[in-house]
Amino acid sequence: MTLISRQTIDAVFEASRVEEVIGDFVQLKKSGSNFKGLSPFTDERSPSFMVSPVKQIWKDFSSGKGGTAVSFLMEHEHFTYPEAIRYLAKKYNIEIEETEQTDEEKAAVDVRESMFLVNTFAAEYFEKKLNKSEEGRTIALSYFIERGFTPETIKVFQLGYSPDTWQAFTDKALDKGYKLEFLEQTGLTIIKEDKKFDRFKGRVMFPIHSLSGRVLGFGGRILGNSKSAAKYLNSPESAVYSKSKVLYGIYFAKQQIAKEDNCYLVEGYTDVIQMHQRGITNVVASSGTALTPDQIRLINRLTNNITVLFDGDAAGARAAMRGIDLILEQGMNVKVCSFPDGEDPDSFAKKHPKAVIETYLQENAKDFITYKANLLVAEAQNDPVKKAATINDMVNSISKIPNDIQREVYIRSCAHIMDIGEAVLFSTLAQLTQRQIKDAKEAYKDPQKPFAVVTHKPKAAKVDIQFELERKIIELLLLYGNQEAEFEDLILKESDFGELVLEPVKQQSKVFEKIFLDLQEDEMVFTNEQFKGLYFTIIDALNQNPTDLPQQLVSRVPTEMAEIMTSIMMDHERYHLHDWERKNIFPTGKDGKIGQLVNETILSLRCFLIDLKVAEFQSKTNDSNEDHKDILEDVMNYSNLKRLLSRKLNRVL
Repeated sequence: MTLISRQTIDAVFEASRVEEVIGDFVQLKKSGSNFKGLSPFTDERSPSFMVSPVKQIWKDFSSGKGGTAVSFLMEHEHFTYPEAIRYLAKKYNIEIEETEQTDEEKAAVDVRESMFLVNTFAAEYFEKKLNKSEEGRTIALSYFIERGFTPETIKVFQLGYSPDTWQAFTDKALDKGYKLEFLEQTGLTIIKEDKKFDRFKGRVMFPIHSLSGRVLGFGGRILGNSKSAAKYLNSPESAVYSKSKVLYGIYFAKQQIAKEDNCYLVEGYTDVIQMHQRGITNVVASSGTALTPDQIRLINRLTNNITVLFDGDAAGARAAMRGIDLILEQGMNVKVCSFPDGEDPDSFAKKHPKAVIETYLQENAKDFITYKANLLVAEAQNDPVKKAATINDMVNSISKIPNDIQREVYIRSCAHIMDIGEAVLFSTLAQLTQRQIKDAKEAYKDPQKPFAVVTHKPKAAKVDIQFELERKIIELLLLYGNQEAEFEDLILKESDFGELVLEPVKQQSKVFEKIFLDLQEDEMVFTNEQFKGLYFTIIDALNQNPTDLPQQLVSRVPTEMAEIMTSIMMDHERYHLHDWERKNIFPTGKDGKIGQLVNETILSLRCFLIDLKVAEFQSKTNDSNEDHKDILEDVMNYSNLKRLLSRKLNRVL
């Protein structure tokens, strides 16, 4: 195995655009000079995920994660560092130069990576057997063609065939050097006692891809009408494949979903493929499983709108209704569209061109409340008991919607369709909502006083001023370290009247040089170990190359350090020096002069260090009854110095 050269890595970082890379996975919207979106790592409804094109970094404020385009791929897609580099090199058409990898580095490949490698090999093997073997072309390829799939579509979705022999795939994989343990863990090979055989023997194969295009697992459909074997068989749960968190076709649909701001949700593999072949590419499937919150959140990263497509029969309608409450709970907008009786997305797409399909979907996609109400009213007809149950069912669905305004709009629409007073529906909704609130609060009730309202006066959080000032210094180095600025240094002198005064002296220098020299002069040592490591890393980097930019440095430091740097830079973007006065720290805004901003931060730090020194001297005088004339004189001198510094900061002591 080989290592990617440093030149390739540098070329990848230079060419890649963080907003473009992340935009493939998360729906981003312009927000000033940055982009915002919903966190891909947590379940949230208000966007706290920020991307900075200027700094080429991202920050997820809900989970605390952050970094570069490479670190995003490592966090989101669980790529190793080399995998992330290879992914970006492919995206930006960069040729990869490689060097030999050491034995220790070879041993570092983990279990997940080995499983991904096995799945990749399997996909290529099945694809080759479909197109190159006589058995594959005669049996499997003819099946796909009969389903209406073109050779181009078959290639895009990497469809394949697993030979109808007990261990053809397993033997080939072992022969190629893949370990049996990983063949078993991915579920491609089943081991019973001393026997091993292929799980997908005699099936046409549908690789299941992640959002980034990695093969997570497979779906296999049996050919023929065997009653003893399942029609469809999926890979078992593994370290890389979880059925409840995956949507078939998401890799091929993601860009169009974000572009159209809508996702069509169908049931099976062939529904996705046929719609895609007709040019409707923003389509995914739950692969025959019940829809899960994780799958809905996966769509929510790309769009807030889902249109559920289902068969025209009653069973199809009921199946579609089951997932709607889950979608509503996630705060998403949902529409439903049924096909004519006897049709499903696969058969309908096969019979009609793109324009007809698009028109049909536009004209027949109904808001869920309209569709569900009409469906249930038709079922209830003139039966009062059934109608009452229908109304409760409708209101229960509406109660799942987190947005108050949307709930009210839906209640009014439901009242009109059901021909019932709005007041009754609002009353029912209020009862449901109160019940939900009561259930949520049950665990927090005081058993002694069940109806008492207990208020707790929140304690003011103690501010660690030195932590904030050390963090501010790192921020200044990251934002302005390589910039030239004018500084007003303060020289302590004695006036003609014998008083100590601060005499200003102006000079030009780099920000990082000014900070380094001032902290050396004050003999200031960072108390936070992470900030200490960052400080010397940044100073050393800028000393070697004063033209270095923060994003270049972020790409070269360890992941933990890169996350801290990203957090500091993106917090600055987000909060705009938020609430510093409350913390007794008074730097100017970033729109002020850089020199003034640096000076005031250093002066604030000096005032704080003086306070620490004075407190230290005072503790010495309290420890014994000795004469402390010298110490008291030092305290007086430090206090006078702080008074002078405070005047310079325009701050009252």
